[in-house]
Amino acid sequence: MSVDPRLRSLQIDLPTQPATLLRLSALLADDAADLQAAGALIEADMALAAAVMKAVNSSLYGLSGRVQSVRQAVTYLGLREVAAITYEFGLRAVFPAAAELEPLWRRASLRGLLMGRLGEALGVDPWAAHSAGLFEECGKAVLFRHSPVRYLPLFVGAQDDAELIYLEHREYGVSHDALGAALCESWGLAMPAVQAVRHHVRVQATRQLPAGLPRPAICVLSALAQALMNGAPDLEAAAEALAPQAQLDPTLVLRGLRRVADQLREAQARATPGR
Repeated sequence: MSVDPRLRSLQIDLPTQPATLLRLSALLADDAADLQAAGALIEADMALAAAVMKAVNSSLYGLSGRVQSVRQAVTYLGLREVAAITYEFGLRAVFPAAAELEPLWRRASLRGLLMGRLGEALGVDPWAAHSAGLFEECGKAVLFRHSPVRYLPLFVGAQDDAELIYLEHREYGVSHDALGAALCESWGLAMPAVQAVRHHVRVQATRQLPAGLPRPAICVLSALAQALMNGAPDLEAAAEALAPQAQLDPTLVLRGLRRVADQLREAQARATPGR
């Protein structure tokens, strides 16, 4: 997919998609995808496979027994979640290893998981939802990679993402939401995921979707996942405000939110020693 030429003129490079992820994308596009073939593809990249195994055995997934191979992980979690973990670490690998970015990647991992499972619960494309969650903040990593010394004070100093976007526009003429959407597009993510990354700051801040947005459900899942990540103080209000904008039933959305929150708590409890 092409990237907006106005972004190219800013000389802010977008990282190219790693070869393993290109092959995995092609495999996922096949409705008859072979789970064993997917596992073998991931295992062929030793660094990526090791990262996937570490993630699968973390407290975020809370599996009852330790998983010993990528193929076993696919059996336990399903292809979508293992593919998403692979994408997460493939995405991380194209950016510099920096302590300042670690909280961003932790949020991406959790947000992707929440959005994917919400999508599954509500009949909304779970792969597009999971990938949108992973990539939501990746524009910040693009700007950090472009000019870490200039960007770091903005990144750590902004009170919230709305302020950060203002500061980014003032400094660079572009903001991380636009850059993140451009990266999603260049890596071939589904258009609803691209749209969710492009509009996530506005939707999370206002709980209002842009007018005329086609296939808006992924944007809604982004804001719902944010509510969960903020400690879920007003899940019912979030469901009531957001669900009708994507022709979703607020009662079913609230039920899905609570189910996913329960899954996360159960995973954390299983992974906690002595529990």
